[in-house]
Amino acid sequence: MAEDIIIVSTPYVTGYKITKTCGFTWGLIVRSRGLGGNLVAGLRTIAGGEIHEYTELLNQARHQAVNRMKEQAVTMGANAVISVAFDSSELAQSMTEVLAYGTAVFIEKDTQPSSPVRLE
Repeated sequence: MAEDIIIVSTPYVTGYKITKTCGFTWGLIVRSRGLGGNLVAGLRTIAGGEIHEYTELLNQARHQAVNRMKEQAVTMGANAVISVAFDSSELAQSMTEVLAYGTAVFIEKDTQPSSPVRLE
């Protein structure tokens, strides 16, 4: 069910109208790379460039945070989340917190034809 929910960073979903605002929703995860990953990443910092271990860690954390946000939105009766954004911070110098948040809404297909935009 949470897979079917629409997630957008905009305050609207094109072609749909918001019929109910369910409220603020979020998904939070705190992740830590294991000792081995920290060691490899630490060695990569010497040479410079992208640290693939941390990129993958943050990518996984974002996906998990979005999935948790979706699950919470569904429990609130929403079928979409608008104005989605991310925040992250470091905790205790070894953990990363990733937060996905937005506004849970219920949307329906907009059956009203759009008015043409007039430029003057």
